Amino acid sequence: MRKVYSLSILAGLLLVAWGCHGNSAPNPAANPTPAADTSEAQASEPDGPAQSAASVPVHSDGQSKDSRPVLVCFGDSLTAGLGTGPGQSYPDYLQADLDKLHYHYRVVNGGISGNTTKDGVERLPEILALHPAVAVVEFGGNDGLRGLRIDDTRANLDQIVRTLKDAGTKIALAGITLPPDYGPDYIKQFDETYAVLAKKYRVPMLPFLLKDVYGVPGMMQRDQTHATAKGNVVVAQNVVTLVVPLLKK
Repeated sequence: MRKVYSLSILAGLLLVAWGCHGNSAPNPAANPTPAADTSEAQASEPDGPAQSAASVPVHSDGQSKDSRPVLVCFGDSLTAGLGTGPGQSYPDYLQADLDKLHYHYRVVNGGISGNTTKDGVERLPEILALHPAVAVVEFGGNDGLRGLRIDDTRANLDQIVRTLKDAGTKIALAGITLPPDYGPDYIKQFDETYAVLAKKYRVPMLPFLLKDVYGVPGMMQRDQTHATAKGNVVVAQNVVTLVVPLLKK
């Protein structure tokens, strides 16, 4: 199962990662992948939900007057919904799912493509300004694909979780893994990061965000990393299972 998850990020996340490997980083021999062409996938995609997730930062008067507690999805392109249309990210479908279940939360999409855990730390003030009741934290893929030091990635994620938790936010962690090219030792330490933090802070964890999405026809874009709108429907269902125990009706 871990090998299947690893292959899910081999091609496409290389498009998301910025920068290059340092001297101490693994040096995978990955083949270049063409840029994702989402026109074919989007042609048959479902429309986004009528009630979509807000974006960060929120400036709209209508959004600022929304008295519902905030559930922020804080991460990179997998959260942002890169390659899908407006209203087709997983946070958008999460909003619809929670509405159907009568959980009255306002879902905010705090995903930015290309972000590393360091970027996440730097963006904490804007997330804290939302006073989120719940945060789904999804970072690390771009760190791993750049071959950044595991200690640095772990420290950054630790700071994100600790800062949000200290502010009274309930946390759920969403993880990923890396291609086999990065070597078993590096991958093992990388994967353990999420489990270590989940145990340390006693927060729920989804080991792989794209569970039941990768490898399913129509669920992944051509880059084989980012979910289509149909895939994001399933991702949202994965996240619903993760966060419902943290919510109040």
